[in-house]
Amino acid sequence: MAAVVFTVVVIVASSGCMDRLGAGLSPGRRRGPPRIDKHAQTFFRGVADHGAVMNPTAQPSDPGTPSLAVPPLFAALAPARSILIAGAGGGFDVYAGLPLAFALWRGGAQVHLASLSFSELELIDREAWVAEHVAAVQPDTASPDWYFPERTLARWLAAQQLPSTVYAFPPLGVQPLRAAYRHLVEHLDVDAVVLVDGGTDVLLRGDESDLGTPVEDITSLAAVAALEVPVKLVTSLGFGIDAYDGVNHVQVLENLAALDRDGGYLGALSIPGSSREAALYRDAVADAQAATPDRPSIVQGQIAAATSGAFGDVRFSRRTRGGDLFVNPLMAIYFTVDLDKLAARCLYLDHIENTIGRRQVITRIQAFRDELLSARVPRAFPH
Repeated sequence: MAAVVFTVVVIVASSGCMDRLGAGLSPGRRRGPPRIDKHAQTFFRGVADHGAVMNPTAQPSDPGTPSLAVPPLFAALAPARSILIAGAGGGFDVYAGLPLAFALWRGGAQVHLASLSFSELELIDREAWVAEHVAAVQPDTASPDWYFPERTLARWLAAQQLPSTVYAFPPLGVQPLRAAYRHLVEHLDVDAVVLVDGGTDVLLRGDESDLGTPVEDITSLAAVAALEVPVKLVTSLGFGIDAYDGVNHVQVLENLAALDRDGGYLGALSIPGSSREAALYRDAVADAQAATPDRPSIVQGQIAAATSGAFGDVRFSRRTRGGDLFVNPLMAIYFTVDLDKLAARCLYLDHIENTIGRRQVITRIQAFRDELLSARVPRAFPH
Protein backbone atom coordinates (compact mmCIF):
# COMPACT_ATOMS: atom_id res chain seq x y z
CA MET A 1 0.00 0.00 0.00
CA ALA A 2 1.43 3.33 -1.01
CA ALA A 3 2.03 5.91 1.71
CA VAL A 4 -0.21 8.95 1.83
CA VAL A 5 1.84 12.13 1.45
CA PHE A 6 0.44 15.49 2.44
CA THR A 7 1.72 18.58 4.19
CA VAL A 8 0.29 19.79 7.46
CA VAL A 9 1.03 22.89 9.59
CA VAL A 10 -0.31 22.88 13.15
CA ILE A 11 -0.20 25.85 15.58
CA VAL A 12 0.00 25.22 19.29
CA ALA A 13 -1.21 27.49 21.98
CA SER A 14 -0.80 26.93 25.68
CA SER A 15 -0.31 28.35 29.13
CA GLY A 16 3.20 29.55 28.52
CA CYS A 17 3.35 31.90 31.48
CA MET A 18 3.22 28.94 33.85
CA ASP A 19 6.11 27.28 32.01
CA ARG A 20 8.33 30.34 31.72
CA LEU A 21 7.77 31.70 35.27
CA GLY A 22 6.72 30.00 35.37
CA ALA A 23 6.04 22.91 11.33
CA GLY A 24 0.58 17.49 -1.55
CA LEU A 25 -1.86 14.95 -0.75
CA SER A 26 -0.68 12.10 -2.94
CA PRO A 27 -3.56 9.64 -2.93
CA GLY A 28 -2.41 6.17 -2.11
CA ARG A 29 -4.41 3.06 -3.01
CA ARG A 30 -6.21 0.90 -0.52
CA ARG A 31 -7.95 -2.26 -1.60
CA GLY A 32 -11.35 -2.54 -0.01
CA PRO A 33 -15.06 -1.96 -0.35
CA PRO A 34 -15.96 1.09 -2.43
CA ARG A 35 -18.56 2.41 -0.01
CA ILE A 36 -16.04 4.10 2.31
CA ASP A 37 -16.13 7.91 1.99
CA LYS A 38 -13.00 9.75 0.92
CA HIS A 39 -12.21 11.15 4.39
CA ALA A 40 -12.36 7.67 5.88
CA GLN A 41 -10.14 6.35 3.08
CA THR A 42 -7.55 9.05 3.72
CA PHE A 43 -7.58 8.56 7.47
CA PHE A 44 -7.51 4.77 7.52
CA ARG A 45 -4.73 4.60 4.94
CA GLY A 46 -2.69 6.55 7.47
CA VAL A 47 -3.59 4.36 10.46
CA ALA A 48 -4.04 0.93 8.86
CA ASP A 49 -0.74 -0.24 10.30
CA HIS A 50 -2.23 0.34 13.75
CA GLY A 51 -4.72 -2.43 13.02
CA ALA A 52 -7.70 -0.13 12.49
CA VAL A 53 -10.91 -1.99 11.73
CA MET A 54 -14.14 -0.52 10.41
CA ASN A 55 -17.50 -1.56 9.02
CA PRO A 56 -18.05 -0.05 5.55
CA THR A 57 -21.83 -0.18 6.00
CA ALA A 58 -21.53 2.31 8.85
CA GLN A 59 -19.99 5.05 6.69
CA PRO A 60 -22.13 8.05 5.67
CA SER A 61 -22.80 8.51 1.97
CA ASP A 62 -22.04 12.25 2.14
CA PRO A 63 -18.26 12.83 2.52
CA GLY A 64 -18.98 16.04 4.42
CA THR A 65 -21.04 14.28 7.09
CA PRO A 66 -19.17 13.72 10.38
CA SER A 67 -18.62 10.09 11.28
CA LEU A 68 -17.77 8.38 14.53
CA ALA A 69 -15.38 6.16 12.56
CA VAL A 70 -13.19 9.11 11.51
CA PRO A 71 -12.07 11.65 14.12
CA PRO A 72 -13.18 15.09 12.86
CA LEU A 73 -9.71 16.49 13.57
CA PHE A 74 -8.15 14.12 11.01
CA ALA A 75 -11.08 14.46 8.61
CA ALA A 76 -10.61 18.24 8.61
CA LEU A 77 -6.90 17.88 7.85
CA ALA A 78 -7.29 15.15 5.20
CA PRO A 79 -7.50 17.54 2.19
CA ALA A 80 -4.46 19.55 3.32
CA ARG A 81 -1.19 19.47 1.40
CA SER A 82 0.92 21.25 4.01
CA ILE A 83 0.16 21.51 7.73
CA LEU A 84 1.60 23.85 10.33
CA ILE A 85 1.34 22.90 13.99
CA ALA A 86 2.26 25.78 16.28
CA GLY A 87 2.46 26.27 20.00
CA ALA A 88 0.57 29.50 20.45
CA GLY A 89 1.10 29.99 24.16
CA GLY A 90 4.86 30.12 24.21
CA GLY A 91 7.69 28.15 25.77
CA PHE A 92 7.18 24.40 25.73
CA ASP A 93 3.63 24.71 24.37
CA VAL A 94 4.70 23.37 20.99
CA TYR A 95 5.26 20.02 22.69
CA ALA A 96 1.49 19.67 23.10
CA GLY A 97 1.27 19.36 19.32
CA LEU A 98 3.75 16.48 19.12
CA PRO A 99 1.33 13.52 19.46
CA LEU A 100 -0.73 14.95 16.59
CA ALA A 101 2.41 15.58 14.53
CA PHE A 102 3.65 12.01 15.14
CA ALA A 103 0.36 10.56 13.91
CA LEU A 104 0.39 12.77 10.82
CA TRP A 105 4.04 12.05 10.02
CA ARG A 106 3.40 8.32 10.36
CA GLY A 107 0.55 8.65 7.89
CA GLY A 108 2.90 10.31 5.37
CA ALA A 109 1.94 13.92 6.00
CA GLN A 110 4.23 16.90 5.65
CA VAL A 111 4.12 18.67 9.00
CA HIS A 112 5.89 21.80 10.19
CA LEU A 113 6.27 22.96 13.79
CA ALA A 114 6.26 26.52 15.11
CA SER A 115 6.38 28.17 18.50
CA LEU A 116 5.75 31.53 20.06
CA SER A 117 9.05 31.68 21.89
CA PHE A 118 10.00 32.99 25.32
CA SER A 119 13.69 32.55 24.54
CA GLU A 120 16.11 35.40 23.89
CA LEU A 121 15.84 34.97 20.12
CA GLU A 122 17.79 38.17 19.47
CA LEU A 123 20.88 36.32 20.69
CA ILE A 124 20.88 33.68 17.95
CA ASP A 125 22.85 33.98 14.71
CA ARG A 126 21.41 36.17 11.96
CA GLU A 127 21.52 33.25 9.52
CA ALA A 128 18.72 31.58 11.46
CA TRP A 129 16.26 34.35 10.58
CA VAL A 130 14.22 33.54 7.47
CA ALA A 131 12.16 36.73 7.76
CA GLU A 132 11.52 39.52 10.22
CA HIS A 133 10.25 37.90 13.42
CA VAL A 134 10.64 34.34 12.02
CA ALA A 135 13.62 32.21 13.08
CA ALA A 136 14.24 28.68 11.77
CA VAL A 137 15.71 26.93 14.81
CA GLN A 138 17.90 23.94 14.01
CA PRO A 139 19.62 21.42 16.31
CA ASP A 140 22.89 23.36 15.92
CA THR A 141 21.45 26.87 16.31
CA ALA A 142 23.75 28.70 18.71
CA SER A 143 22.47 30.77 21.64
CA PRO A 144 23.74 31.56 25.13
CA ASP A 145 20.18 31.43 26.50
CA TRP A 146 19.75 28.44 28.81
CA TYR A 147 15.98 28.48 28.22
CA PHE A 148 15.56 27.43 24.57
CA PRO A 149 12.72 24.88 24.20
CA GLU A 150 12.69 25.23 20.41
CA ARG A 151 16.33 24.10 20.10
CA THR A 152 15.82 21.38 22.69
CA LEU A 153 12.94 20.05 20.59
CA ALA A 154 14.91 20.38 17.34
CA ARG A 155 17.73 18.27 18.79
CA TRP A 156 15.33 15.61 20.07
CA LEU A 157 13.55 15.44 16.68
CA ALA A 158 16.88 15.06 14.86
CA ALA A 159 17.81 12.18 17.17
CA GLN A 160 14.52 10.47 16.17
CA GLN A 161 15.28 11.11 12.47
CA LEU A 162 12.21 13.34 12.20
CA PRO A 163 11.98 16.78 10.54
CA SER A 164 13.94 18.91 12.99
CA THR A 165 13.29 22.56 12.09
CA VAL A 166 11.20 24.41 14.66
CA TYR A 167 10.12 27.89 13.57
CA ALA A 168 10.08 30.47 16.36
CA PHE A 169 8.36 33.84 16.76
CA PRO A 170 9.25 36.44 19.41
CA PRO A 171 6.43 37.50 21.77
CA LEU A 172 4.71 40.26 19.78
CA GLY A 173 1.47 42.12 19.31
CA VAL A 174 -1.12 40.95 16.79
CA GLN A 175 0.03 42.90 13.72
CA PRO A 176 3.70 41.81 13.57
CA LEU A 177 2.84 38.26 14.66
CA ARG A 178 0.28 38.02 11.85
CA ALA A 179 2.92 39.22 9.35
CA ALA A 180 5.29 36.55 10.66
CA TYR A 181 2.66 33.82 10.31
CA ARG A 182 1.73 35.08 6.84
CA HIS A 183 5.35 34.79 5.71
CA LEU A 184 5.61 31.25 7.09
CA VAL A 185 2.33 30.20 5.46
CA GLU A 186 3.57 31.47 2.10
CA HIS A 187 7.11 30.13 2.57
CA LEU A 188 5.88 26.61 3.43
CA ASP A 189 2.81 26.69 1.15
CA VAL A 190 0.67 25.93 4.18
CA ASP A 191 -3.01 25.18 3.69
CA ALA A 192 -3.83 24.00 7.22
CA VAL A 193 -2.88 25.63 10.50
CA VAL A 194 -3.46 24.09 13.89
CA LEU A 195 -2.92 26.21 16.99
CA VAL A 196 -2.21 23.95 19.95
CA ASP A 197 -2.84 25.11 23.50
CA GLY A 198 -1.30 23.32 26.46
CA GLY A 199 -4.25 24.05 28.69
CA THR A 200 -7.65 25.59 27.95
CA ASP A 201 -7.43 29.37 28.32
CA VAL A 202 -7.46 29.82 24.53
CA LEU A 203 -11.07 28.59 24.66
CA LEU A 204 -12.23 31.41 26.93
CA ARG A 205 -14.30 34.27 25.46
CA GLY A 206 -13.52 37.00 27.95
CA ASP A 207 -16.47 37.15 30.36
CA GLU A 208 -15.45 34.16 32.47
CA SER A 209 -14.64 34.49 36.15
CA ASP A 210 -10.89 34.33 35.32
CA LEU A 211 -9.01 34.22 32.01
CA GLY A 212 -5.92 32.36 33.19
CA THR A 213 -2.87 33.47 31.17
CA PRO A 214 -4.43 34.50 27.84
CA VAL A 215 -1.91 36.96 26.40
CA GLU A 216 0.08 34.73 24.05
CA ASP A 217 -2.80 32.39 23.25
CA ILE A 218 -5.21 35.14 22.25
CA THR A 219 -2.53 37.06 20.34
CA SER A 220 -1.88 33.92 18.30
CA LEU A 221 -5.61 33.39 17.79
CA ALA A 222 -6.11 36.94 16.56
CA ALA A 223 -3.02 36.78 14.32
CA VAL A 224 -4.12 33.60 12.53
CA ALA A 225 -7.82 34.44 12.37
CA ALA A 226 -7.22 37.03 9.63
CA LEU A 227 -5.08 34.73 7.46
CA GLU A 228 -6.55 33.23 4.30
CA VAL A 229 -5.81 29.57 4.94
CA PRO A 230 -8.32 26.85 3.92
CA VAL A 231 -8.20 24.97 7.24
CA LYS A 232 -7.67 26.70 10.57
CA LEU A 233 -8.14 24.81 13.82
CA VAL A 234 -7.44 25.24 17.52
CA THR A 235 -6.84 22.16 19.62
CA SER A 236 -6.42 22.13 23.39
CA LEU A 237 -4.49 19.47 25.31
CA GLY A 238 -4.35 19.45 29.10
CA PHE A 239 -7.92 19.96 30.30
CA GLY A 240 -7.90 21.12 33.92
CA ILE A 241 -4.31 22.36 34.05
CA ASP A 242 -5.31 26.03 33.98
CA ALA A 243 -7.17 25.69 37.28
CA TYR A 244 -3.74 26.60 38.66
CA ASP A 245 -4.27 30.04 37.07
CA GLY A 246 -7.87 30.44 38.15
CA VAL A 247 -9.73 29.05 35.11
CA ASN A 248 -13.14 27.55 35.87
CA HIS A 249 -13.46 24.47 33.68
CA VAL A 250 -17.23 24.28 33.91
CA GLN A 251 -17.13 27.53 31.92
CA VAL A 252 -14.73 25.91 29.44
CA LEU A 253 -17.25 23.12 28.90
CA GLU A 254 -20.02 25.69 28.53
CA ASN A 255 -17.98 27.41 25.80
CA LEU A 256 -17.42 24.11 24.00
CA ALA A 257 -21.15 23.42 24.09
CA ALA A 258 -21.85 26.85 22.57
CA LEU A 259 -19.29 26.19 19.83
CA ASP A 260 -20.96 22.83 19.18
CA ARG A 261 -24.28 24.60 18.64
CA ASP A 262 -22.51 26.93 16.18
CA GLY A 263 -21.02 23.98 14.30
CA GLY A 264 -17.52 24.87 15.48
CA TYR A 265 -16.71 21.94 17.80
CA LEU A 266 -14.77 19.06 16.24
CA GLY A 267 -14.98 16.83 19.28
CA ALA A 268 -12.56 15.23 21.70
CA LEU A 269 -9.80 12.76 20.82
CA SER A 270 -7.92 10.81 23.48
CA ILE A 271 -4.25 9.91 23.11
CA PRO A 272 -3.99 6.17 23.92
CA GLY A 273 -1.37 5.74 26.61
CA SER A 274 0.14 2.65 24.98
CA SER A 275 0.34 4.23 21.52
CA ARG A 276 3.56 5.06 19.71
CA GLU A 277 2.52 8.71 19.75
CA ALA A 278 2.18 8.77 23.54
CA ALA A 279 5.49 6.94 24.05
CA LEU A 280 7.36 9.37 21.82
CA TYR A 281 5.70 12.34 23.47
CA ARG A 282 6.67 11.17 26.94
CA ASP A 283 10.25 10.68 25.77
CA ALA A 284 10.35 14.19 24.27
CA VAL A 285 8.99 15.71 27.50
CA ALA A 286 11.50 13.75 29.62
CA ASP A 287 14.30 14.98 27.34
CA ALA A 288 13.09 18.57 27.74
CA GLN A 289 12.96 18.21 31.52
CA ALA A 290 16.54 16.93 31.54
CA ALA A 291 17.68 19.79 29.28
CA THR A 292 16.00 22.46 31.44
CA PRO A 293 16.13 21.08 34.99
CA ASP A 294 15.64 24.46 36.65
CA ARG A 295 12.51 25.30 34.65
CA PRO A 296 10.85 22.12 33.35
CA SER A 297 7.37 22.47 31.93
CA ILE A 298 4.69 21.83 34.53
CA VAL A 299 2.07 21.80 31.77
CA GLN A 300 3.76 19.17 29.61
CA GLY A 301 4.82 17.20 32.68
CA GLN A 302 1.22 16.79 33.78
CA ILE A 303 0.02 15.85 30.29
CA ALA A 304 2.82 13.30 29.92
CA ALA A 305 1.96 11.83 33.32
CA ALA A 306 -1.71 11.61 32.31
CA THR A 307 -0.81 9.64 29.16
CA SER A 308 0.94 7.06 31.34
CA GLY A 309 -2.11 6.50 33.56
CA ALA A 310 -0.91 8.59 36.50
CA PHE A 311 -3.60 10.10 38.70
CA GLY A 312 -3.85 12.74 41.38
CA ASP A 313 -1.11 14.80 43.00
CA VAL A 314 1.77 13.47 40.88
CA ARG A 315 5.31 14.64 41.63
CA PHE A 316 7.57 14.86 38.57
CA SER A 317 9.57 18.03 39.30
CA ARG A 318 10.84 20.14 42.19
CA ARG A 319 8.61 22.91 40.81
CA THR A 320 5.49 20.99 41.86
CA ARG A 321 6.68 20.36 45.40
CA GLY A 322 4.06 21.48 47.91
CA GLY A 323 1.40 21.87 45.22
CA ASP A 324 -1.92 20.15 44.80
CA LEU A 325 -2.02 18.74 41.27
CA PHE A 326 -4.89 16.71 39.90
CA VAL A 327 -3.44 14.69 37.03
CA ASN A 328 -6.20 12.68 35.33
CA PRO A 329 -7.19 11.12 31.97
CA LEU A 330 -8.94 14.30 30.75
CA MET A 331 -5.52 15.93 30.40
CA ALA A 332 -4.63 13.48 27.60
CA ILE A 333 -7.53 14.51 25.35
CA TYR A 334 -7.42 16.91 22.39
CA PHE A 335 -10.45 19.23 22.35
CA THR A 336 -10.62 20.71 18.84
CA VAL A 337 -12.57 23.68 17.51
CA ASP A 338 -12.83 25.71 14.32
CA LEU A 339 -10.46 28.65 14.72
CA ASP A 340 -12.64 31.25 12.98
CA LYS A 341 -15.72 30.31 15.00
CA LEU A 342 -13.70 30.47 18.20
CA ALA A 343 -12.33 33.90 17.24
CA ALA A 344 -15.84 35.15 16.45
CA ARG A 345 -16.94 34.35 20.00
CA CYS A 346 -14.03 36.14 21.70
CA LEU A 347 -15.42 39.35 23.21
CA TYR A 348 -12.16 41.30 23.24
CA LEU A 349 -10.37 40.22 20.07
CA ASP A 350 -11.08 43.60 18.46
CA HIS A 351 -9.48 45.33 21.45
CA ILE A 352 -6.07 43.82 20.67
CA GLU A 353 -6.31 43.86 16.84
CA ASN A 354 -4.02 46.84 16.25
CA THR A 355 -1.36 45.99 18.82
CA ILE A 356 2.34 45.96 17.97
CA GLY A 357 3.92 44.84 21.22
CA ARG A 358 3.11 42.30 23.91
CA ARG A 359 2.77 44.97 26.57
CA GLN A 360 -0.04 46.59 24.55
CA VAL A 361 -1.90 43.29 24.50
CA ILE A 362 -1.61 42.97 28.28
CA THR A 363 -2.83 46.53 28.84
CA ARG A 364 -5.82 46.19 26.52
CA ILE A 365 -6.96 42.87 27.97
CA GLN A 366 -6.81 44.41 31.42
CA ALA A 367 -8.78 47.44 30.22
CA PHE A 368 -11.46 45.17 28.79
CA ARG A 369 -11.73 43.29 32.06
CA ASP A 370 -11.90 46.52 34.04
CA GLU A 371 -14.82 47.69 31.90
CA LEU A 372 -16.66 44.37 32.04
CA LEU A 373 -19.94 44.99 33.84
CA SER A 374 -20.36 41.44 35.04
CA ALA A 375 -18.47 38.19 34.71
CA ARG A 376 -20.05 34.76 34.52
CA VAL A 377 -20.37 33.18 37.95
CA PRO A 378 -17.97 30.24 38.36
CA ARG A 379 -19.54 26.87 39.06
CA ALA A 380 -18.20 23.67 40.54
CA PHE A 381 -18.62 20.35 38.77
CA PRO A 382 -22.01 19.00 39.93
CA HIS A 383 -20.66 15.50 40.49
